[in-house]
Amino acid sequence: MKSNTLAMNYPSLIETLFPTRSDSKSQLLLRKVVLAIAGTVLIALCAQISVPFFPVPLTLQTFAVFLIGLTYGWRLGGITIALYLAEGALGLPVFSGGKGGLIVFMGPTAGYLVGFFLAATACGWFAERGFDRSYAKLFAALLIGNILLYASGLVWLGSLIGWDKPVLELGLYPFVLGDLLKIAMAVLLLPSAWKLVDWLKK
Repeated sequence: MKSNTLAMNYPSLIETLFPTRSDSKSQLLLRKVVLAIAGTVLIALCAQISVPFFPVPLTLQTFAVFLIGLTYGWRLGGITIALYLAEGALGLPVFSGGKGGLIVFMGPTAGYLVGFFLAATACGWFAERGFDRSYAKLFAALLIGNILLYASGLVWLGSLIGWDKPVLELGLYPFVLGDLLKIAMAVLLLPSAWKLVDWLKK
């Protein structure tokens, strides 16, 4: 029996809440489609929520992205984020501020949108190895997800505006406090949800 956490696979929260053992292939596909669409709606709604915060307003878009990855797992989470990005590329107003269209993918935030996919799949991968059941491990997983998100965003931003500009001051520092708050929210939420699920299963 393998004892290494990284070598073990755990069911996602969605799989635990809604087991699929008796579902046919068509039912499984339909459920994944419904979950993916519901996930994109959640992210789109959270992208429009702006809470006054210092030094910049706080949106819940990245929180929703992390939540999708952690609860769906890396495969369905990645598919959901890819669908969300496709909806935005087609012109649906799903991005922050009700924006949409290919023009967004040429702007300064395009790298962060790609980072959503990297972050969600990474968080989903860690969740499938039990990291979402531990406060400390989940914190580490979310830090890695944030690093991937910002690495993608800052590389694109720097290549777009030039590395002679204050890239970190524009694309990272103003958002650190807000992201730490969103990480704290997720760290408090997910392991607590698992404790509740385990209690209900007893």
